[in-house]
Amino acid sequence: MKTGQADLPLHYGKAPPWLFERMIRLSRGIIEFLIEERGPLFLLSRLSDPYWFQSLGCVLGFDWHSSGVTTTTCGAIKEALKGRELEFGIFPAGGKGAASRKTPSEIEAWAEKSDLKCSPKSLTQASRVSAKVDNNALQDGYQIYHHFFIFDREGNWAVVQQGMNEENGYARRYHWFSKKVTDFVEEPHTAICCDLRGDALNLVSAESRKNREVCAQLSRERPDKISGEIRRMKELSLPRAHQLKVSDLKPASIERVLLLTYERQPEDFYHLLAMPRVGAKTLRALSLIAELVYGTPASWDDPARYSFAHGGKDGYPYPVDRETYDQSIEILEKALLRMKLSSSERENALRRLANLF
Repeated sequence: MKTGQADLPLHYGKAPPWLFERMIRLSRGIIEFLIEERGPLFLLSRLSDPYWFQSLGCVLGFDWHSSGVTTTTCGAIKEALKGRELEFGIFPAGGKGAASRKTPSEIEAWAEKSDLKCSPKSLTQASRVSAKVDNNALQDGYQIYHHFFIFDREGNWAVVQQGMNEENGYARRYHWFSKKVTDFVEEPHTAICCDLRGDALNLVSAESRKNREVCAQLSRERPDKISGEIRRMKELSLPRAHQLKVSDLKPASIERVLLLTYERQPEDFYHLLAMPRVGAKTLRALSLIAELVYGTPASWDDPARYSFAHGGKDGYPYPVDRETYDQSIEILEKALLRMKLSSSERENALRRLANLF
């Protein structure tokens, strides 16, 4: 299940070497403590919590609210685990940009080196489908550019991925946790953290269930029949939200994708979504046909519900939620008191925690 989502101002640049080196050392101590005390599964559950993850980025000393907290924190975690993956029983894959596309090969490489108790194929499938859900089934204007997949020997996994929207200058972070997955394509969120809301085609909403069913049925129809419907839609006077979404549909290119779905006959929406070359425009076209022709509307409600972190001392985006913050700090303080760093590093980390108030 997707366990959260966060919207962050889009900032460019990177952490200076002196800071990143310390982030690696500090995160290694936290990771080691959590695994020793609670096990690899607990670490995965913490990383899948957007509030805890944001607090971790703050404790590591990075900017509290920029998009870089996601990529830099994940990068520090990956570096912290380097050389100790087999010892800890935790295996990271993916990252930002080109590194995200290496996720399947990195999963397979770890499968060869370790005694995994699950099929690496199931892990690569989870990685791929979680990205397709956030990129294509939830069309909220954010293009995925960072995908971090981390798993244990038992086949449990967590995903931290981020999308970019250059028009509004924000990035949105999505969290997943395998232990809570019941359905990849219906209500995968348990906590949505966002400062901005807008129009979004939300095909993973419970309200979109009938629409998803009809989309799967339409994908099994003759491609020329569907492309004919798309051409008619482009000529109709549709509501404003639909006009904005229909304008860039190209019937000919979508028909080529539909030929693939027609040949393979996907049994349901999950298998349709997971198919290669089935992207946002194909799903949007099928969804609109399902709504306009078959009367099964999809949800256009952006699923974002909450602000992205605990709040701020200056009241932005809202006053600090002390109860939630205390829970995060309690976990981190216990880890920091036990980690194997110098006393000065430990004191500085604790001082940063105190200053967060």
